[in-house]
This record gives sequence, structure tokens and C-alpha cells, in this order.
Amino acid sequence: MQWVKVLGGLVGASALLGLGIILGHFAIPKGADTPAPSVSVSQDLDLEILETVMKQLDASKIRENLRELSREPHLASSPRDEALAQLLLQRWRDPESGLDAAEAPTYEVLLSFPSQERPNRVAVVGPTGTILFSCRQSEQNLTGEQGGPDVVPPYAAYAPPGTPQGLLVYANRGTEEDFMELQTQGIRLEGTIALTRYGGTGRGAKAVHAAKHGVAGVLVYTDPADINDGHSSASQTFPNSWRLPPSGVERGSYYEYFGDPLTPYLPANPSSFRLNPDTVPGFPPIPTQPIGFEDAKILLCNLQGTLAPAAWQGALGCDYKLGPGFRPDGDFPADSQVNVSVHNRLELRNSSNVLGIIRGAVEPDRYVLYGNHRDSWVHGAVDPSSGTAVLLELSRVLGTLLKKGTWRPRRSIVFASWGAEEFGLIGSTEFTEEFFSKLQERTVAYINVDISVFANATLRAQGTPPVQSVIFSAAKQIPAPGLDGLSIYDNWIRYFNRSSTAYGLVPSLGSLGAGSDYAPFIHFLGISSMDIAYTYDRSKTSARIYPTYHTAFDTFGYVDKFVDPGFSSHQAVARTAGSVLLRLSDSLFLPLNVSDYGETLRNFLQAAQRDLGVLLEQHSISLGPLVTAVEKFEGAAAALGQHVSALKKDTPEVTRSCHFQPPAGPDAQRPADAAGTDLPKPASLPRGTILQPCALGTPHGLRSHIPRPGQRLLQGHEHEPRICSLGGSAEAAQHLGGGPGGRGSHPAACG
Repeated sequence: MQWVKVLGGLVGASALLGLGIILGHFAIPKGADTPAPSVSVSQDLDLEILETVMKQLDASKIRENLRELSREPHLASSPRDEALAQLLLQRWRDPESGLDAAEAPTYEVLLSFPSQERPNRVAVVGPTGTILFSCRQSEQNLTGEQGGPDVVPPYAAYAPPGTPQGLLVYANRGTEEDFMELQTQGIRLEGTIALTRYGGTGRGAKAVHAAKHGVAGVLVYTDPADINDGHSSASQTFPNSWRLPPSGVERGSYYEYFGDPLTPYLPANPSSFRLNPDTVPGFPPIPTQPIGFEDAKILLCNLQGTLAPAAWQGALGCDYKLGPGFRPDGDFPADSQVNVSVHNRLELRNSSNVLGIIRGAVEPDRYVLYGNHRDSWVHGAVDPSSGTAVLLELSRVLGTLLKKGTWRPRRSIVFASWGAEEFGLIGSTEFTEEFFSKLQERTVAYINVDISVFANATLRAQGTPPVQSVIFSAAKQIPAPGLDGLSIYDNWIRYFNRSSTAYGLVPSLGSLGAGSDYAPFIHFLGISSMDIAYTYDRSKTSARIYPTYHTAFDTFGYVDKFVDPGFSSHQAVARTAGSVLLRLSDSLFLPLNVSDYGETLRNFLQAAQRDLGVLLEQHSISLGPLVTAVEKFEGAAAALGQHVSALKKDTPEVTRSCHFQPPAGPDAQRPADAAGTDLPKPASLPRGTILQPCALGTPHGLRSHIPRPGQRLLQGHEHEPRICSLGGSAEAAQHLGGGPGGRGSHPAACG
């Protein structure tokens, strides 16, 4: 019915308009409802305020936050997930400790769920069709928290429905090389069921590789060798230790890209154009189902065939063989097959982001974003609620100072609780697609704190090279929990370090992939980003991640007893992330060092010359142009550093004018509400493409050409499109997403 479509379009447009007005409203200097400190253009980081925040971040309050957040399962779009969204809104609207504004925009996104009427099943079927063995359809209820009606059974999200049946083969980690090895061994893969283990490649990639070789269905399990340091008995695992119990099953999204699958490059509003679900790329091509290692043991230890390579062996207590099929002297008849019955369904669901805003006093049109996702597969105490517990405590402390009139940041701060991250970073991606132009030109940096504590040994930080300096500065000023006289920086360098040509021995800053909500900010928008957490001592465990990851055993009791008793590591992360946030939001000069990018590029170049030089010469490929490009970048970065040093000697007014230069020409006085905001779409790259660090954008906050509110940018850097930037007027802010098309596709609007 046409009127339904029209109504849907009006609702979507109203939602966009409302959120644009909210963000625009709080990007305009104005009198605050609460007392405000005196505002000066020279406002800089106040070390007393920083120290106050560090002291007020309370480990016991983080603990209580986590208890509430993980009290019930909160799968994306579930009633409990939406209840937690309301909890965040309530906290951020609190009259004593809230923020300037808080809203919860909703997107209509495609999610995947197992059927309640027809549960997924994995069974061994005899020659006559008799079911000889069935894998568990739910995890063992060890603490009374694994058997509730809201605990979603283990499944592979977005795996298609189907009931394939065939001989079982063992395919190690399901990489392309693993399936080629099976073919080399003379194993016919057509029509088989492949048993694979987590690790080595992405979840969805296992099914893609398997289907390419004719496999009919895929099983995935977690081997104790990869997660439990070889331990597998009930007495050695949860609830007796932090290790994964035998029935534990890792859930997860098997969609290979990120964002709502049906609306690439567009926000998933009700009125947005949607692809046909039957032709969406990135879904697993064949039925797939995860199982626990107790069931995998029964299947794998009964296989016949060639002994698997030594690197393929695990810790299930038997020799791993390749198959196909079961051995005649085992638990099943030799011609028994494995049946995989998957009944997943796709559904359009509403999922909310929650945004809390603190308006900047001097540069309200510059944003420092701090975010984490809210949804979990089950209780999600570690993932993601440990990060949300920190987020709530940090926003409480800052909100209290804000309401008292003690403090207001120089730049605007946006706190975000993203929805539906577990299904493919959906909430954060839709946000970046809806507000592409504003975010790309105005965001200083994105701070991600997802799992805040994997374990309690040391800090682990990942990020783009320019954020290294601000993380180091913060870590040097915060004491390491439980280690008298050592800072977090001192402790960090003991566990992860590297030799820097510029600084000597420093902690290692890891690179960002696409494992959490930083991905759309770094790979889609090119914004300087980071991810901060506490982690374990790699010399004491080989676990690829904390053992109860994405299982029903990731509970508050698990964290309280095994991961971080006392919550001192949670407090350390809150202090580190909070210090980084204040340094980025309050410092007169942004503490981002572009020269560190030059060092990283130089290291990449040297690695290419060392590892690939001979091969490239054989194919008459020269690295000369790359050498020249790196040298030019290093020179430009050094020049920028010298320029910043010179600006620090000038008055704040001179500094401000250098940061915000108006364009020359007749368009300089064009009204803000008439300026264009659209950016051309980078159609050459599919959404979800991962860029290497050398291809990422420079820190936008350091650009000297960013205009003042109401002025347009006519020309960017050499490798950027000609773009326009809206100012801080409420009218202009209504077009925060770059027009009805979300990101916009009309470069001609720049004139």
C-alpha cells in the first residue's frame, strides 16, 4: 500500500531531522542550563580536573554497573537489549550526573536467529536413517544461568537453512590451504560435512572455503588446545576455573562484511532502498553450525583415514584423522553419516544506538567520540558489558562535574552505545553512513572500549599511529593496579614492546582490524581511532581470547571470580581511556603526532624491501615510487610538527585562526544553510574493505584548512575530493547526514 510507504518515509525523515537538530543544537555555543565555567579561547587541559576525574573513577561502581548490565541475556533487539538502552538514557539524563543531551535513534536492520519451533541439530545417522548420536542443542546449565528462556541456543548467525548429510571429514581451521591439503591427500570433498575448529580464518570464511570445494555443510568447534591450554575435563574448567567447559559453544556472526546487509552505504532507515536478501553478498553459502568440544571429541575421535598433520592435532585426547567417514571399530557403523539441520531465519528488527552529548565550550563543532556496543550473545559480562560498565562510570564522573559547573570540555564529546554489533558492527556502521560528511570532517578521534578487561595482567592498546603519543602520555601518569611504584606504561612495556627509531624502547601499539566498532570509523571514514583494554600474560596462556567468549558462561560471576576480582583492572582501563578522552577533548593543541605515521610507513617499506625485494625484482617491479611517497610523507609530517611547535609560541587567537582558515573568493560569505554537505561515494571500494594502516586518513583535527562554522571548504588535500563543510547552525545541522541519500553523492554542490 502506497500510504504505508509514504508514512514510513516520513517517519524516517523525521528521525533523521530530529537527531540532526539534537547534534546541531549542542554544537552551537549558547547559555547552558547548568552553571558553566568561564570560557576562554585559550582553554587548555586542566591537570587538576584530570586528577579529579582519575580519583573519582570508582571500581566498586564499575562492578555494580557490570552486575546490572549482565544480569540477563541481551541479544540485539531483544526486550532486555532495549531495556538497557533505556537505562543508558536514564543515566545520561540524570539531573545530578547526566549530560547535555541523550537520544536513542533506531535503525531497521536485518538480523538472523535460530528457529524456536525447529531447533538446529547435528546428528550421526546410521545406514537405515536411525539417529545414533545427537550433539547438544544447548550448553550445560552449570550455574543456573545457562538454562533460561532468553538464552539463545548456539548457532551461526546468517548461515542459511538446510539439512545436508554426508561423510565427515576433518578440515583443521577451514582455510583454503587446509581444504587444498585434504585434496592433496586424495580425499573427495563433494557432499561431505567438514568439521573445523575456530581460529586461522574468519568464521564465515570457513563456509566459503568449504563450499568452493563442494562441501555440503560445516561444523565449527573450539579446541581445548586453542582456548584452554590443553585442559578439557570438567574439574579443570568453569565453574572451577576460567577455562571453557566441555559443552561451551562460541556463537557469532558468519556475515563476512559489516553494517546492515541490506543497505550498503545507506543508513538502515525505514525508507531506505534495500537489497534482495537472496542475493546479498557475504552470507555463508552452505549450512553451518557450531558445537562444543565434548561433542566434537565424539565425532573426531571416531574418524578413520590418514593421520592429520602434526600442526592439525589438538587436545581432545585422541589422534586426529582426516576421514572421510567413521572407523569400523569405533562407536558408529563405518557407513554412518553426519546430518546438519539448520533452520535459521532472517528478520528485519529495530535496533537502537544511544548517544550522549557534552557540548564543547570553545570548539563545539569538533567531536571526540567514545563508544562501545551494548548487545551480547547471552549475558555478555566480558563482551561487551565490561566496556559499558566503564563507559557508564566515566560518563557519571564527567556528568557530575558538568552539572556542578566545574568543567566543560573545549571540544564536544559524544558517548555512544552501539546496537547490534555482534551481528556485524551494525549500529556503528549505520551511524557513520547516516552522518558521513559531518563525522569525517569534524571528528577528532574515536575511542573504542569494547571488552575492557580480557584479563588483569597489562594494558593492551591498538590504534592508528598518531594516537600513540596520547595513549603513552595517559599511561605514564596512572599507577598500575597491584604493582607499587609502576605506572601502567611501565608495566605495559614489560609485556609488549618494540624498538622505535625515534623513541627507543616503547610499548607496542597494535594495529586495528575489523573486530569491533572502530572499523567503520577507521576503514570507512579514515578517522584516527583506538581500542583500549587490559589483557593477559601471553607467557602464561596460549588462549586466542578469554575462554568463555560468546558462550552462556560469560557471566558476572565469571568476571568477579576469575577475570578481575576487585575490578582494579576495570578501574585502570577507565582511568586510561578517561585520560585519553580529556586530553583529546580539552587540550588546546591536539595530542596527535602525525610523524609517528611516518615511522610506521617507513617500517612497512623496510619490511617490503626485506621480504619481497628479490621477488619484486624478478618481476621487474620497482619500489622506487613507494620510497618517494614515504619520503614525501615524512617531510610533510616533519613540517607540520614544526608548524605546530611555532603555533604553540603564538597567542591562542592566532592559533585558532590558523586552525580555521576561511576560504578565499566570493563564496566565503555564503550562508551556512545554503552550503552543500555532500561527498562523492567511494564506489570503487565495497563496504567492509579493510585498508592497511598506510592507506588511512590523517587526523582530521590537525588539518589547518577546516573552516569556521558557516564557511565552506573549496579545496582539500591533493588526494581528497573537493568537499564542503556545514557550520554549526541548527538549520545546517538538520542535514547532518549529507542530504536524503545519507552520505551524499553530489560533489557539484560545492560549486
